[in-house]
Amino acid sequence: MSKDIQPSSLGLRKIDLLVGLPAQGLDAIGRQCAWRHYEAGQRLVAREADDRDLHMIVAGSVRVTTYSSAGREISFRDLAEGTSYGELSALDGRPRSADVVALAPTLIASLPPASFLALLRDEWSVNEKVLLRLADLVRRLTDRVLDLSTLSVQRRIYDELLRLARAAGVARNRARLDPAPKHAEMASLVSTYREQVTRELSALVKAGVLAKDGAALVVIDYERLQRLAAQASTH
Repeated sequence: MSKDIQPSSLGLRKIDLLVGLPAQGLDAIGRQCAWRHYEAGQRLVAREADDRDLHMIVAGSVRVTTYSSAGREISFRDLAEGTSYGELSALDGRPRSADVVALAPTLIASLPPASFLALLRDEWSVNEKVLLRLADLVRRLTDRVLDLSTLSVQRRIYDELLRLARAAGVARNRARLDPAPKHAEMASLVSTYREQVTRELSALVKAGVLAKDGAALVVIDYERLQRLAAQASTH
C-alpha cells in the first residue's frame, strides 16, 4: 500500500515543470499536494481510473504501460524523478489512458486538477512546459505508430538494443548493459512476445554480436548491430 507522508517543498525544486518558481510558490504547491511513497512493483495509477491528479515524481521512477485484450503488456515510456505524469486527465477530466507502475521505491506528490489548472493560468512558464511536453508526446506516439506499422519485429528489437547501448555508453565499439534487460520488458517495449525477444537475442549471441557476462549483457560489436538493424526487413 502507498504511505502518506508529510509535505515538503524541497522535493518540488527538481520537478521540471516547476523549475524557476519562487520558494513561496513551491511551498504553496507542496501544501496542496498529497505525498505518498510506493514500493517497487506497486501500481500507482490504473487505466480507466477516476483519478485526475497531476502526479510529480519526487524520487524513484515509474513505467507507463497498459495491457491488450489478450493480456499482453505494452509499455509506452519510463519516467525518472523530476518528471510528472497525469497531465491529460488533469486537463480534460477523462479517465486514465494507461497504468503506471513503480520501477523502484518512489515518492509522488499529487496535485489536484483544480490546483493544476490554476497553476497553468497563473504561471506561463509552467503552461509553456506542459504545451511542449504534450507536443513531444504527440511526436513520440506518431513515431511509435510508424515503427509498428513499417518495421519488422526483428528490426524493433535491434533498435531497442541500440537505444539501450547508447544509454549505457558505447566505448570502443562495445556497451555493457548491466543488469541485462529482461526479455518480457523488452517485448512490452517493442510490442511483441517474450519468446521472440529470446530467439533474437540468442541468435545475436551465437553470431558474436552479444555476449553474456554474469548478470550483464554486453554488446561486443555495436557497429555490426547497427548494420544488422539497417538490413533488417520491414513488414
